[in-house]
Amino acid sequence: MPELQQKYIKWVYALSIAFILLNAVFTYFEFYYFNLLPAVLLIVLLALFSLDKLILVVVFLTPLAINLQHLEGGLGLSLPTEPIIFGIMIIFILKQLHKNTLNAQVMKHPVSIAIIINLIWIFITSITSEIPIVSFKFLISRLWFVITFYFIATELFKEYSNIKKFYWLYIIAFTLVIFYTLYVHSLLGFAEEPANYVMAPFYNDHTVYGAMIAMFFPALLFFILNKKYSTSIKTAAFLVFVIYSIALIFSYTRAAWLSLVVALLVYILLLFRIKFRTILFTSLALATVLITYQTEIVMKLEKNRQDASEDFDKHIESISNISTDASNLERLNRWNAAFRMFEQRPVFGWGPGTYSFEYAPFQHSHEKTIISTNMGDRGNAHSEYIGPLCESGILGALTFLAIVISTLFTGFRLYYTTEDNETKKIVLITLLGFVTYIVHGALNNFLDTDKASVPFWGFIAMLVAIDVHHKSTTFKKQEGERF
Repeated sequence: MPELQQKYIKWVYALSIAFILLNAVFTYFEFYYFNLLPAVLLIVLLALFSLDKLILVVVFLTPLAINLQHLEGGLGLSLPTEPIIFGIMIIFILKQLHKNTLNAQVMKHPVSIAIIINLIWIFITSITSEIPIVSFKFLISRLWFVITFYFIATELFKEYSNIKKFYWLYIIAFTLVIFYTLYVHSLLGFAEEPANYVMAPFYNDHTVYGAMIAMFFPALLFFILNKKYSTSIKTAAFLVFVIYSIALIFSYTRAAWLSLVVALLVYILLLFRIKFRTILFTSLALATVLITYQTEIVMKLEKNRQDASEDFDKHIESISNISTDASNLERLNRWNAAFRMFEQRPVFGWGPGTYSFEYAPFQHSHEKTIISTNMGDRGNAHSEYIGPLCESGILGALTFLAIVISTLFTGFRLYYTTEDNETKKIVLITLLGFVTYIVHGALNNFLDTDKASVPFWGFIAMLVAIDVHHKSTTFKKQEGERF
């Protein structure tokens, strides 16, 4: 055995020296990518022998990933996360072809059924798409997020501690991005206009940045207030919470502020144990009223002429300004174009991911703003619900809504029925975090990016995993636990 160990040690030294020498040569010729070889080898080893750890590594890397936009075919690429996620998906599919390891309870869960139906419909509408190559790229992108952070993650979360690891890994990495953003923003006097881009290159703009801050707000409060955690963990969580609060204010993201208000209202409803079906029917009734009186409501909102401002009160007031605020007017312009696209193709739509290529002719000149474009280079339909409506028809929107509603129903039911108090709190923060995104999703859509898709599908996977594996379990946790 000692001789074998010495042999391995010699190989380690030999390979290390060879790498150093080769790297020196490549560096001399200004080829720096060879430096990435150890990281690539580590990722490959994790993918082959410890897929769960690799997924957690991706969670940490997601806030730090750099997004390359407007690549050929109309889609961007986030490095290094999306190639890794794609690799995880391929390995998972190959393993399933060899031996099916999918949990039957997870596959039969209402959320899983809704997701599968949605994916099938995206596939069908990719075939009928106006630009099939774009739609199939969209489908593959959606698949690698759903497979990795829903279907694989539900197995990952069988280990209860991985749920909290997921939260902490994203939060810690995102905190680094927030420090960078606040530093750059401070050099520009924390003005409102630079807030749109100071988080680059990590986040495309302030809207997705603000949405992610709001999404992890409930988790930070949980870590601060949970008596089972040590003083050091609660203190660290409090400091991070303060940083996130400052970042949220200076993100000037009105939708993120609104989403937290709605999350607070949902928390109040949970405290009063209001049944989910009551909330659902009330929401449908309210939506019906809004649609019925939309003309009167629009006329009332048009009287508000407060534009976005560095003044906090005025910035909040500008949320309902649809007369002069360019951001709000452009959003209405995109929505109106999407509805006209839907009217032409109500069943199959124009194809997943094709909105930005097809919407220009559907704009009306009197609705266009100073930030309107015909090039499709400034975002998409600005809604997670209206986008699928025009791209995949009525079933595209309904199947996505089915995912949202079944997830909310699962979260409410778990909160009311889970026995373990600790698990109930995890359900609460996950549900509230999910609520912030679906509210934000009414005004923006980011599920084509890793920044939002990783936590979005991950939160859904947490709720389903708890429902399948943990809701009737009482965990014996020690005072001052680490996770």
